[in-house]
Amino acid sequence: MTTHAQPVLPADATHPVDVADTHATTEAAHGGEHEAGGLPQLEFQHWFGQIVYLVFLFVILYWLIARVFAPRMRRVFDERASTISTAVETARQVQAEAAGQAEAAKAEVEQARAAARSTAAAAKARVTDEANARAEAEEAVVAARIAEAETAIGKTRDAAMSNVSAIASDTAAAIVERLTGKAPTGAEAAAAVKGAA
Repeated sequence: MTTHAQPVLPADATHPVDVADTHATTEAAHGGEHEAGGLPQLEFQHWFGQIVYLVFLFVILYWLIARVFAPRMRRVFDERASTISTAVETARQVQAEAAGQAEAAKAEVEQARAAARSTAAAAKARVTDEANARAEAEEAVVAARIAEAETAIGKTRDAAMSNVSAIASDTAAAIVERLTGKAPTGAEAAAAVKGAA
């Protein structure tokens, strides 16, 4: 079983005081104080101090921004702009160098092509000259052999012609001897062959 506390009675009280009435009186007193005071920041008497604090905080924040944060941000922006400009300049230099190297490579390729063409032309001319020289040498050899052959053929023909005359003379002498029964002399047979020729 729970026991309820008995209300405390004042020593000089002739009748007991109700606890609920006491609480209601206390709450009313406090509520009256709150309603009478309100929010202190909205009271006109506190505005001067609040404005002073506001101005003080504004000055401190302005000083921090102007002296600390803004220079840092400015340095960051300057470094960023410098980095970007340096990168752009470097890129332009690299592009210019690449263009120069491309032009140099193109010129080298053209020179190599020209050298290759001249080398090919020189080789072709050398081969052509060598072929012409060989052809001329072979033609000279062939001409010499033809001349030798013609000389040999002329000698053979002359020898054959001389033999033909002798054979014709002998044949004519034999025919005359067979027909007449009398052999002519060699001079007569030769004269007859030459007259017939």
